[in-house]
Amino acid sequence: MKNDIAYTLVSEEEIDSTVTRIAAEIDRDYPDRSKGLLLLCILKGSVVFMGDLMKKIERPVEIDFMKVSSYGSGTSSSGKINIMLDLHRADMANLDVIVVEDIIDSGRTLSYLVDYLKLTGARSVKTCTMLDKPDRRVVNFEPDYVGKIIPDEFVVGYGLDYDEKYRTLPFIGVLKKEVYSH
Repeated sequence: MKNDIAYTLVSEEEIDSTVTRIAAEIDRDYPDRSKGLLLLCILKGSVVFMGDLMKKIERPVEIDFMKVSSYGSGTSSSGKINIMLDLHRADMANLDVIVVEDIIDSGRTLSYLVDYLKLTGARSVKTCTMLDKPDRRVVNFEPDYVGKIIPDEFVVGYGLDYDEKYRTLPFIGVLKKEVYSH
C-alpha cells in the first residue's frame, strides 16, 4: 500500500499534535461539564480521527454515529446527500453536537447535516474536520474546528480511503494518480 503513496502530506506526529490542539479547543469552548456534549462521527472515514479525539478531550462526551455521503463512485461527489444510518435520540434538545468528519471537500454534506441536526432539535451544532480542502468548496460553509487545510490532492490514510483501501495507514498521504485514474 505504501508504494501507492506519492508522498506523506501529514505525518503521524503532526496528526497527534493536531488532534491534541483540537481537543483543547473543544475543552475550552465547552467548559460546562454538566451540559451534554455529543461527538457525532460520520462513518466510515472519521472513525480513526474521532477515536483519537475523544481520548484527548478532558470533559465528558458521548459518542454516536451517522453514515452520510455525497460521493457516488470513485473520486467525485454526486451532489446528492444520502443518509444511510441516521441518528435517533430523544435527548437532542439537551445536547451540543460536534459533527466529526475526516475531510471536507465541496461542503455539501456537512452544510446539509448541520441544518438537518438543527431541525432535530439539537441545542447547538458545530463541525470538526481533520482535513479541509477549501479550494473544492461549492457551498458557503466553514467548519468550526479544522485540523489542517490541504491542497486539492487525493489523500488517503488515517481513516481516509480509496475503494476501501489505505484506511489503516498511520499517516495521511497523497495517492499516486495512476492508482485512481484508470
